Amino acid sequence: MMNIIDRMLAVFDPEAGVRRAQARQVLAHYEAAKPSRLRKDRNRNHAPNSLVERSSSALRNHARFLERNHDITRGVLRTLVNNVVGPGGLGIEPQPLRRDGSLHVEYAKALRQLRRQWCKRPEVTAKMHWAQTERMAAYTWLRDGEVFAQMVMGNVPGLVHGSSVPLSLEVLEPDFVPLEYSDLSRKIRQGIQVNDWGRAVAYHVFRRDPREAGAWIAPSDLKSIPAANMLHVSTLDRLHQLRGVSEFASVLTRVEDLKDYEESERIAAKIAASMAAYVKRNPGVEGFDSSSDLRDKDAQGRPIPRNLRMQPGMIFDDLAVGEEIGMIDTKRPNPNLVAWRAGQLKAYAAGVGASYSSISKDYGGSYAAMRQELVEQWVHYAVLADDFVGQFSIPVWERFVSMAHLSGVLRIPDDVMPGTEADCLVVGQAMPWIDPLKEATAWEKLVQAGFASEVEVIRRRGGSPDELLAQIKQWREQAAANGLVFASNAATSGKVAVDPAQLSSEATDTTV
Repeated sequence: MMNIIDRMLAVFDPEAGVRRAQARQVLAHYEAAKPSRLRKDRNRNHAPNSLVERSSSALRNHARFLERNHDITRGVLRTLVNNVVGPGGLGIEPQPLRRDGSLHVEYAKALRQLRRQWCKRPEVTAKMHWAQTERMAAYTWLRDGEVFAQMVMGNVPGLVHGSSVPLSLEVLEPDFVPLEYSDLSRKIRQGIQVNDWGRAVAYHVFRRDPREAGAWIAPSDLKSIPAANMLHVSTLDRLHQLRGVSEFASVLTRVEDLKDYEESERIAAKIAASMAAYVKRNPGVEGFDSSSDLRDKDAQGRPIPRNLRMQPGMIFDDLAVGEEIGMIDTKRPNPNLVAWRAGQLKAYAAGVGASYSSISKDYGGSYAAMRQELVEQWVHYAVLADDFVGQFSIPVWERFVSMAHLSGVLRIPDDVMPGTEADCLVVGQAMPWIDPLKEATAWEKLVQAGFASEVEVIRRRGGSPDELLAQIKQWREQAAANGLVFASNAATSGKVAVDPAQLSSEATDTTV
């Protein structure tokens, strides 16, 4: 629509007037923001906490349903957890420094040994070791969108800590922190109390499982836990968001449709497998008498069904005049199902960030294609691992070092540089090798050229350099004691293990 300026300009230059009117119309809206009969209005701008309060509980319940009843969803969760946490958990390598900046080897070794004992029974129920605790926490976080864990310290009535360090974790599902509990006068929103800057200062938690005890009635049913003692691992999509949302939120509709469609196709195929043939009667055939039924009759004159059960190599020899066998073609199983399902699984994998090959168990393709998928996917696993480490593993480690010192179990040495006592390296899951020979050759060339170090290679493979050196030293000392020489020993110039009787005294002396 032209305004008065457009019309005045059009008097002298009609084309310029039209171009000006069209330009104004284009600038008025981004096409994607302009509702039409073909495009729904998506312009509502809800606050992130309002969206979470209305949707988070339903989303996590839906995700839990699929995890219980859908094999692919359960496999996706397992794939994510196995690649983020792994079978041995996220490793911690203590890195405390001396005041001169060097690594405090003795204190680091003592911390490793003490942590190894603590990891056997780190949580209040004493049912899980540390790697299992991390996996369960990550499993809950990815499925529900968040997980809570209270760090319980010191002497607590009724609690027996699992090690000499008085620290245990109470891992909680998000239902224990009620989404519906808000008191804006006390700055409490969705069970979390914040300060004026939006930083959590306390968490209001049910004393017992609310799903078993019924709905809470009064604030007395809740206990307040200081934020310093509570871990909150959450998936946040928006700034200023307090509670997490399930990692499956954007794919739940697709997954539900995929589950229902697969079930329908499976039932259809099962029914089709039960259908074999039918008897067709042709009235136009000579000798056919429509008024008579040639089938045998029972005492009441009712036709007795003939035994025409299908069997291998059978011949129908009792068909009446005008009858023939018709075969049933149900078009099941659907030949297009595999391709359609593969497309849906790729979209599913993209939505949750899991590898398509891992969740579909389809490992076809070249080495280059499989490695490209692995490299791109591993970045996502690394990001999830970084989120989990920062919100869960590192805070627990820092509290562990602090409690070991305060309880007197392992004092911080005086020569440790202040502030570095809890420094550490986190050893995450290593990206697996598709072709070990190619991968090993590449790392070897990088190390030889000086672009990488042996320590980096060990850590990229998920190992600990200190523990590896200790293992090699111990093994070679045992080998030397038994008079064995191995090709991995540089001093033996490539000799393989041989019988002690065949070794010369000179070779035996250079085993280590």
